[in-house]
Order: sequence, then structure tokens, then C-alpha cells
Amino acid sequence: MPEITIAGSRETFDCAADDTILRAALRSGLGMSYSCNSGSCGNCRFELVDGMVEHLRADPPAWSERDRKRNRWLGCQARALSECEIKVRLDPSYESDFRPVRMSGRFAGVSELTHDMREFAFTLSGPDGFRPGQYALLTLPGVDGPRAYSMCNLSGESVWRFQIKRAAGGAATGVLFEGLADGDTIGIDGPYGTAYLREDRDRDLLLIAGGSGLSPMISIARAAAASPSLANRRIDLVYGCRTPDDVCGEAFLRELPGYGERITYQAVISEPAADESWEGPTGLAHEAVAALHGERITDVEIYFAGPAAMAAALQKQLHDMGVERDRIHFDEFY
Repeated sequence: MPEITIAGSRETFDCAADDTILRAALRSGLGMSYSCNSGSCGNCRFELVDGMVEHLRADPPAWSERDRKRNRWLGCQARALSECEIKVRLDPSYESDFRPVRMSGRFAGVSELTHDMREFAFTLSGPDGFRPGQYALLTLPGVDGPRAYSMCNLSGESVWRFQIKRAAGGAATGVLFEGLADGDTIGIDGPYGTAYLREDRDRDLLLIAGGSGLSPMISIARAAAASPSLANRRIDLVYGCRTPDDVCGEAFLRELPGYGERITYQAVISEPAADESWEGPTGLAHEAVAALHGERITDVEIYFAGPAAMAAALQKQLHDMGVERDRIHFDEFY
């Protein structure tokens, strides 16, 4: 098992032959920065000082020609072929209360949320702790590489549940929606992610979701509703959909104490049809957020997850509205 040394420090950690440098570092309790865990964001770059590595993906999106010339690699894709010395800045904010573990998950059931969105349950062979809003990497039979999906339940339930929207032509969701039978096992690696609930932030919560981004927002809402430190705080969830047929999620909030008083849900659709009776807001999610919560948005703690276009629009809008960066929480795993 190759040993990885952090240049300029005494920090070392072991990296299994089938692991990545980023995930091995996190398993060892070291705060190596990251977000997507799939080679798309580039937050986990490191400089290879000595040794040999290779990428799991031949050409990950965030790996540029400039990186190649400077011998920089992506931690989430880099597999050590020898003992290595790497140059990277560690950040304690990426250290987790729950170190990620590779384990198996036994398929324990599925429930339908909409025509193309379902909730999948897996009984774990390992530890079940995580922070609300975090995600896991699922390795599915016949699918090349893991996929990131967020848990929707609470920590400590021995089962992790994922609300997943089917992707057109998607290999992973094809297996999930059609290829699993009760008792089948998959690989689960987690928890990961830094967009988790901050219970020490004594502010109202604004949760914004689109598609499968509903899953971590439901987990955060459930945990915030049960948190003594947030007992007097509002929890508002805005869910962006294409059509009324895509609307879901309110039923989970209705189960929480305080729904309709301090806990609210609002769906917004972007493609209303003339012959439909939708009476709620229309437009894009970020537009609805500004219309519904514009006056108070700089005073709340904001969490969001969803499609890349939605996330990009929200980031720009929140920046333009003067929201402080440390009040905005999201993971770039789309």
C-alpha cells in the first residue's frame, strides 16, 4: 500500500491500490479540499513532487493542459502507483466528524415520488453516521465509476436513503430504476460533502432544490426541525421543477412539527402549459427565491443543490444580492 507524504510537513497516509489520493486522505482524517469527487470541479488539485500516479478517468473535465505542464493532478481521480510526495494545502474545514468508509449496501426497497423520481433504501454493512446534507458514492453493477447521490434521511438509522431523478440515457439511474432486486448489493463509499447543516448558525434556513437536489434538502430540513439549537428558526424550502408532474417533496415536510408555521414549502415550475391549472409561482428557481424571500435573503443561512444551470444562476444572484459567502452552502457534484 503506497505511502503518501505531504510536502513540507510530517503528515503521511496510506493509499490503497484501488483508492484515490483524495479519499485516502479524508479516510485518514486529513482535510484535503474537494467538492464534486468526480473530476469536474478541480478543487482537489495537488502538485506531484515525487512518485507516480494515474487518473481513473483518462480526461477528467477539470484537468487542464496547464495542470499537465505543472504536474498537477486531481486528488479524486489520482491513484498512486508508488510512494508519492505531494504538495497540497490542508484545510481543517474539510475534516469530517464521520470519516468516509467503503462498504456495501443491500437494496432494501424503493418508493415512487414522481413519474421519474424515486427514493431508494440501502441497508449498510458499515457505519451509518453522516451530517445532514452529505452524499455518498454509489458503485453499481455494470456502471463504469461511482456516482454521487445525497442521503435524504437522518444519521444513525442503519439505512441510507437517496431520492434520485432518472437521467435520460443515464447508465447509473438505468440500473437503479430497472436493474435492482430486493437483496442485491452495491458499493457505497461515504459520507462526503461540506454543504451540511450548520446547527451552530443561529439563523433562519432557506433551502433551494432542483431535481435530485431535493434529497439533501429534505435531510437538512428533518435535522433542523429536530435540532434544539434551531427550535425557533424558520425553515423555508423552494423546489424548482419543469412541470406540475415533477412537483414532490412537500409530504416529507408535512411530517415535521411546525409545518405551516415555521416550516414552509413552495414549488415553482419553469414550463407551465396553457391548459394546466397550476396556480403557484412560475419561472426559474432563482427567480422565485428572489420574489419570495428577497427582503430577508441576506439574513438567512442558504443551502442548495440541483442542476448545474440552477446552481450557477443562484451563485451569481446571491453574490449580486450581497449574501456573505460563508452563509452559502453547496457541493459541486453535478
